[in-house]
Amino acid sequence: QVHLVESGGGLVQAGGSLRLSCAASGRTFSSYAMAWFRQAPGKEREFVAAIGWSGGTPDYADSVKGRFTISRDNTKTMAYLKMNSLKSEDTAVYYCAAKFAGGKWNYWGQGTQVTVSS
Repeated sequence: QVHLVESGGGLVQAGGSLRLSCAASGRTFSSYAMAWFRQAPGKEREFVAAIGWSGGTPDYADSVKGRFTISRDNTKTMAYLKMNSLKSEDTAVYYCAAKFAGGKWNYWGQGTQVTVSS
C-alpha cells in the first residue's frame, strides 16, 4: 500500500505562485511514478503532470506547460508541484497519485484546494 498526503494549497491571486507537496509512505518511494491531477467544480478529474520513479523527463498537460513544474525527492519520499503564473482556471482540488510500473494510478491522496482569485 501507498499512503499519500497533500499540502500547500490555498488562496492566491492570479499571476501568483504556489508549491504543493505530497508526502508518501508505505512501499519504496523510488519504485513508483508520481503524478498530480486536479478536479474543478462540476468537471471531471484531469491529468496535470507526472514524473517517473527516477525523475527523468516529466509529462505535462498542455494547459500547464511552461507554468507548472513537477519534481520529486526520493530521499525525502516527497513529490512537489510548483505552480507559477496561476490563472483563475487553475482553481481546483489538486490530488497526488502514485502507480507502479505497468500499473494504473491506484493510489490517491485526499486532495488540497487551490483557489486563484482574478
